[in-house]
Amino acid sequence: MKIVKGNIVDIANKKIVKGEVVVNDGKIVEIRPSEHTVENYILPGFVDAHIHIESSMLVPSEFAKIAVTHGTVATVSDPHEIANVLGVQGVDFMIENGKKVPLKFNFGAPSCVPATSFESAGAVIDSDDIQKMMANPDIKYLAEMMNYPGVLFEDEEVMKKIAWAKHYNKPVDGHAPGVRGDDITKYIAAGISTDHECFTYEEGLEKLQKGMKVIIREGSAAKNFDALIDLLPDYYENMMFCSDDKHPDDLLLGHINQLCARAVAKGMDVYKVLQAACINPVEHYNLDVGLLQKGDEADFVVIDNLKDFNVLQTYIDGELVAEDGQSFVEHANFEVLNNFHTDKKSVSDFEFHSASEKIRVIEALDGELVTNEIEADSLIKDGNLVSDVANDVLKMTVVNRYQNSEPSIAFIKNFGLKEGAIASSVGHDSHNIIAVGVSDEMICKAVNLLIENQGGVCAVNELEEKVVPLPVAGIMSDQPAEIIGKAYAELDQMAKEMGSQLRAPYMTLSFMALLVIPSLKLSDKGLFNGSSFEFTSLEIK
Repeated sequence: MKIVKGNIVDIANKKIVKGEVVVNDGKIVEIRPSEHTVENYILPGFVDAHIHIESSMLVPSEFAKIAVTHGTVATVSDPHEIANVLGVQGVDFMIENGKKVPLKFNFGAPSCVPATSFESAGAVIDSDDIQKMMANPDIKYLAEMMNYPGVLFEDEEVMKKIAWAKHYNKPVDGHAPGVRGDDITKYIAAGISTDHECFTYEEGLEKLQKGMKVIIREGSAAKNFDALIDLLPDYYENMMFCSDDKHPDDLLLGHINQLCARAVAKGMDVYKVLQAACINPVEHYNLDVGLLQKGDEADFVVIDNLKDFNVLQTYIDGELVAEDGQSFVEHANFEVLNNFHTDKKSVSDFEFHSASEKIRVIEALDGELVTNEIEADSLIKDGNLVSDVANDVLKMTVVNRYQNSEPSIAFIKNFGLKEGAIASSVGHDSHNIIAVGVSDEMICKAVNLLIENQGGVCAVNELEEKVVPLPVAGIMSDQPAEIIGKAYAELDQMAKEMGSQLRAPYMTLSFMALLVIPSLKLSDKGLFNGSSFEFTSLEIK
């Protein structure tokens, strides 16, 4: 028997009662009024309603160590990233590793592996695989249907995947950035119930009014909180919070608790905020997570106040898993899996011979996954298109990691590097190697450093090179969170010292190969227009 005293926050009835929570055998057996002097607040634990654990560069068990210190008791996790590298085997790895720790990971079946036919991935998950996964009670939903053109045009394979989710009465997550009007009506009618990709108030409002649930995303790269939070007062019953992609240094600082604090600071009703942060994900995805009611699993947090949301204690199934910033989640052993089969490259592999005076350029937008397509003057040396450092139009490459093939080349603006190059094998969605740099030599050096390490993130210049190896599928570390978080922060700093003005240069880089987000991106097969969903030419003739 365990008794936790405090001010109990009753979200459903919008009231606070001084009392105590009585826990026995992992369950809440009683919640009763009690006179005491404890001024802390007790509320249901926080749930991240959509996250790719892989983007933290941590395996689930290591992610859990940090997340519980911020009051997170559960996640709705799309293992799409590892699935694109290792297929169903990768999903199984995430589920089994997650089971080794108390945090309640709720994995979905990735719906788009590969994400598109316009890039090279390491695996395929078809509708027959989805059928088997949906029958698995460990799979809670069909993860984000990024192939919205496939839904709109009723692609047979896409519709089969959605049908299997419906057959097993499991929700279907959406992914429809900027899709409006009749198209979003048809997308919703197909059975898709959520979207975390809204980036304007008007888009979010339309989707809410048409019956979709909107998840406010605030990750390391994509930040939509400010654009969408004013929808919460009127639509709190149909909104949730998520991080989508959270890099390790950011995770060390906070999680969903930070979004609660920001929302309350903007004058939002605390009960509405907590409904989105704690209640709605559990009810929408039918999660086995307690909601601070008698008979529930004892999943709850103790915080200092309802303004700052500093977490003092986190309980999962009645077990104290974190207290005052200290995690009690223990290390879990696991087997390292990977899929990396390309040889080192030569500087000449990154040359692009052209006589074109103008080129198409990807304009990266800080804090956004969307990009713009712009034009720039070519800078040509010895017939080779090269980085124009003075005008911040830098050469970029995507290198197939699964087999030897010719690197694809593009140019990108707003990375701001004045020297060296940065590279990553975290390259959504297929996780090929992606790099940007001031010269072909620096790009080649960065790419080869990752090939040597069978995956990672790195920064190089004439005098120095730093790398954070990611041996698990080329996208996650086998090290503890504190080590990877510190190493990543140092790498991030090096990129900024080399000139990058982006808040999260590596996170932004990782999305420059994400073809399903408009407008201009680069796959290992070439420059891609995400608005028209077709390849386009680097050269403007």
